[in-house]
Amino acid sequence: MHSPEQKIGLRPLAYSVREACAVSSLGRTALYRLISEGRLQARKVGKRTLIPADSLRSLIDGGAD
Repeated sequence: MHSPEQKIGLRPLAYSVREACAVSSLGRTALYRLISEGRLQARKVGKRTLIPADSLRSLIDGGAD
């Protein structure tokens, strides 16, 4: 079953760490390491850590080496 966002063609602005792991096939430790190295952006919103989708795409596409 598709989410409402998928039905109308919206792309996420950001991912939770769990979601970023799922869509990138990277582990939680690897994501936090990339964040600490400055290769992946992250934003705190309240207690949540969100990873901007553009930053994750850039990393995967090779633009954040």
